[in-house]
Amino acid sequence: MAWKSWRAARRRRKEEALERPRYGWIWKPLVALAGLYFLVTIALGIWWSQPPAPFDVEQATLERRGEAAYAPAARGTVTVATLAETVATLLDKPGGYLRNDIAPPGVWLDNMPNWELGVLEVSRDLARALPGMAAARNDHLEEARERLEGDDRDWFYPTTEQRLEQAVAALDAQLGELGADRDGFVPGQGLADWLERSAARLDDLALRLAASVGSHEALTELAVEVESLPPRTPWHRVDDIFFEARGTGWALAQLLEGVQRDQADVLAEGGAEAEWERLLAELARTQRRLWSPVVLNGSGFGLFANHSLVMALHMTRARDLASRLAERLAEPPAALAAPAETAETQLTETLPEESEEAEPVEPPVVEVERLEEEVVEPPPEGLAAPEE
Repeated sequence: MAWKSWRAARRRRKEEALERPRYGWIWKPLVALAGLYFLVTIALGIWWSQPPAPFDVEQATLERRGEAAYAPAARGTVTVATLAETVATLLDKPGGYLRNDIAPPGVWLDNMPNWELGVLEVSRDLARALPGMAAARNDHLEEARERLEGDDRDWFYPTTEQRLEQAVAALDAQLGELGADRDGFVPGQGLADWLERSAARLDDLALRLAASVGSHEALTELAVEVESLPPRTPWHRVDDIFFEARGTGWALAQLLEGVQRDQADVLAEGGAEAEWERLLAELARTQRRLWSPVVLNGSGFGLFANHSLVMALHMTRARDLASRLAERLAEPPAALAAPAETAETQLTETLPEESEEAEPVEPPVVEVERLEEEVVEPPPEGLAAPEE
């Protein structure tokens, strides 16, 4: 009897094993693969979150001009090349353009996408100002401006990356036309408008950074009107605005160096070289290394720093410098503006106005009579021509 019950129990265990099989061994490799995937994505996320190093504007100009690198170029060459290299950095840096990613690890990141937004906004500001700096209407500059104005989060065709590539191609085409025999940018033209636009962007960033501070008393040193502040920044958005400001400072410093190479005579004539250098130094301070793993939002002299408040201070100083430069360079120096027109005006003022019915000028009568009365004396014998 016991033997029959044992056989029946064994039969039941086999039936249960067939009906409900144990697949515990399958989960182990799946868990291992998932863990490996997360480790790889975390490592890639850390690598992709490192901002690129600043580039040398003169070296970038030489590389982008290619075979014409050592040939003379017109004014504006370094500015166009610097803008093209700045936009290309968004595509060529580790991870490429991340702001429109819809898959890990790009979709998990927020620091680098906001850094890219700051770079893109500053590039748009200069792209809008370039047509006004040129001597005549230019289709390549207009195309670059239109391409950069697109949505920065498009992942479906046409993607943001495709539009950025088209903008870089248009700028490179314009760079190829800026030879020594072509008209370049007008000295100082459009420079004040671009600086005013940049000052407005820096002011907006300073206000948004200051809005993350809980106590309004801490904003007195920044000369910020409390009434003008936007709504307080949520805690999870503090680092987004901070890294957008870092991207803005990085790109604006690069573009200012490029414009400085092209407009050096204008800055010297307007006495703006010292303030221009101070603006570059202030923007360089926004790129100092962040030693904390997260953006802190402390207060006063407490245990934790307030990174947003420090960044807002740099943005405010840079804004004031950009505003003063815009006022100083509002009027291009007369000595450099339209040299051909100036020479033509001076020539017109120098030459007397000719009458349509002008009579031939005759020498005075007295002078004619004096010449007729003069006796022509023969030359001395020593100087006489020899006889043939």
